[in-house]
This record gives sequence, C-alpha cells and structure tokens, in this order.
Amino acid sequence: MYEGVVQNLIDELGLLPGVGPKSAQRIAFHLLAADPADVKRLAHALLEVKEKVRFCRVCGNVAEEDQCRICRDARRDPHVICVVEESKDVVAIERTREFRGRYHVLGGAISPIDGVGPDDLKIRELMTRLADGQVTELILATDPNLEGEATATYLARLVKPLGLKVTRLASGLPVGGDLEYADEVTLGRAFEGRRLLDV
Repeated sequence: MYEGVVQNLIDELGLLPGVGPKSAQRIAFHLLAADPADVKRLAHALLEVKEKVRFCRVCGNVAEEDQCRICRDARRDPHVICVVEESKDVVAIERTREFRGRYHVLGGAISPIDGVGPDDLKIRELMTRLADGQVTELILATDPNLEGEATATYLARLVKPLGLKVTRLASGLPVGGDLEYADEVTLGRAFEGRRLLDV
C-alpha cells in the first residue's frame, strides 16, 4: 500500500479492463517517472476522447460526428449489414479489407449470467434499420462463444419473418495452427464448415 495520490492512481488504473494490481502499479510508477509533458498529453487525450467521441446514430459505432465514417461512405453497400458486438470488432473486420457493406454494433452480447438481455442491446435499432426492406443480407459476426452464439441465434429467429438472407461467419481452425492443440468445439466447427477443394 502506498500513500494518498499514488495509491489513488493505482486504484483507478486497476479498474481498467485487463489491468491487474501489479500492472496498475507498474503503469503508475511509469507515469511518475515520465516527462510531465508526456503525462499532460495522455491526460489531454483521455479528456478529449470523452468530450468528442460519441456513438453513430445509425450503426452505433464510435464516431466524432453524428454518423461514423463508414455510414457516411456512399461507396459502402447499403444492402448488407454485418452485426458485431463491439466497435473494436468493426476495426478487426475492416483490417481484412474483405467487407464492403455497413455495420451494426450491438453494444455487447446476450448474457443472462451478467444480467444482459436483448433489451440491453441495440437490437431495437437494428430492427428499425431493417424495416425499410433495403437490406437483403444480415451477417452475424458475434463472437464464437456461448454469449455470441446465443445472440446470433436470437437475432436469426427475430429477423426470420423478414425473409432476409442471414449468414454467420465461419469458425474453425486458425491458419498456422496445429490440430493437436485445437479444442473439440473448434475442431467440430472446422468439420462442419469444410469446403470443397477446387484443384
């Protein structure tokens, strides 16, 4: 335990996701040893992000304007929406340069254990976007875990009456992975999602 402001800083840093007590302590002492100008830049960046960043009124992604960069881009295909859990998932998909449609960020996944139900997510907003009939395909790109699967299943059932093409991202073995290290669920999905080799 440290005194006063140092302990306060360690406690606050420890509240960040993925930062345990030892990491919080290391970061705090790094900041104490850092140049005051560097610390001021960090503090300014933290305050600025809270002041300027909001959520896109269309898709729920992070934005500095009323709409995010992707929703403003007229070159994006408005007929395909990729549903993700968080804004960081948009960034991951964009890095692939494979998807040219639009997104919808739910703000999480259905998790009864954590008290998160469908009403806690941006599902109502998604249904509003689908109501005009412009969207022809919904890609469900929720995480391949229990909560992500539950969310994808819920959404697939919810939009079924709309007659949309509903697809799910394939999951299975990572490139460069070894079969012996794959768990049963991953290996099972790899078998389900196998495709014909054209040689």
